[in-house]
Amino acid sequence: MITIVQRVLDDVWAHARAEAPRECCGMLVGTGDHILESVRATNLESGTTRFQIDPGDHMRALREARAKRLDVVGFYHSHPRSRAYPSETDIAESGYADAFHLIAGVAEHGNDTRLFRIGRDSVIEIAYVVN
Repeated sequence: MITIVQRVLDDVWAHARAEAPRECCGMLVGTGDHILESVRATNLESGTTRFQIDPGDHMRALREARAKRLDVVGFYHSHPRSRAYPSETDIAESGYADAFHLIAGVAEHGNDTRLFRIGRDSVIEIAYVVN
């Protein structure tokens, strides 16, 4: 079971609201089974249905995580107009099969946040608890 610190979810949703109608994106920092921090990144895509993490932001997050003896364990992004499930584009462009992918999406009855591991041939939803 993965543990996500509440402030991570709060920050991801604040970032999603600030960037809407564009997708927000960023990195997840922690240890193997604990997501302790989120690091916002610039979305280099200009449209409203895709994201591309700024490589400079990614490198900065890696350096800062290492300085804290943590790792970048995954990534997050928002779906401002759809549910929190990986899109075909998310699956096709996922380059980190071992990483966590947190998606903040708009659900039928409110906001929804789901965690996945996304590979070229599989999408596995990961259960998590909030701490």
